[in-house]
Amino acid sequence: MEKDLNEQDKIDNQIDRPEPSADLSKPSEDEPVPSEPPQAGSEDFPEEMEPSPAEEAALTPTLETVIEAVLFASDEPLKPAKLAEIAEAGTLKQIHQCVRDLNRKYREGGFSFRIEKIAGGYQMMTLPVFNPWLSKLVKVRADNKLSPAALETLAIIAYKQPIIRADIEAIRGVASGEVIRNLMYKGLVKIVGRAEILGRPMQYGTTQKFLEVFGLNSLKDLPNVEELKNPQT
Repeated sequence: MEKDLNEQDKIDNQIDRPEPSADLSKPSEDEPVPSEPPQAGSEDFPEEMEPSPAEEAALTPTLETVIEAVLFASDEPLKPAKLAEIAEAGTLKQIHQCVRDLNRKYREGGFSFRIEKIAGGYQMMTLPVFNPWLSKLVKVRADNKLSPAALETLAIIAYKQPIIRADIEAIRGVASGEVIRNLMYKGLVKIVGRAEILGRPMQYGTTQKFLEVFGLNSLKDLPNVEELKNPQT
């Protein structure tokens, strides 16, 4: 607990009491230089993970694979009639048979999930033996949960980085020191340098963890601002 408080104090000091003489435009010897996220075909992401166009073209959807894809993507149980409606094919008997066939493949292949009957419908569920690891995932998600104010501030930093605190507050219209502090504590935002203006205020940018949390390979994958606008009616 004492260690966590000391780390929080360091962050508070960085934001509230900057040292104008310090030059953070270049990373210090102790601070690791951020690297580009691993690309497909690297050691971390072998090329085999990416299906070739020929492989994708060779995949012909069947009633079974369509049901599997729909259940995989659904976050709620789907009744057999609904599955038949979505697949635009198959009788209820065929839907039940497809589910049985899929579960048999999962058992024989040693997969970590099954299709279970939930509230009169079917839903893809992980096996109970994996609960300890899933509990860790739930905790990570809870720790990363952001308030609307934090999301707004994070979006501004992501699109405008490097950006100083004054500019963030000018856009939001409210003080943002505490929000920035929390984003830094969560590891989503970091100090990336100092602006070449009076007082040399600190500049903020996003971290590697930001990319991981939001499922981005690089900042180039951020949605275009124009795409975020409401469609004209």
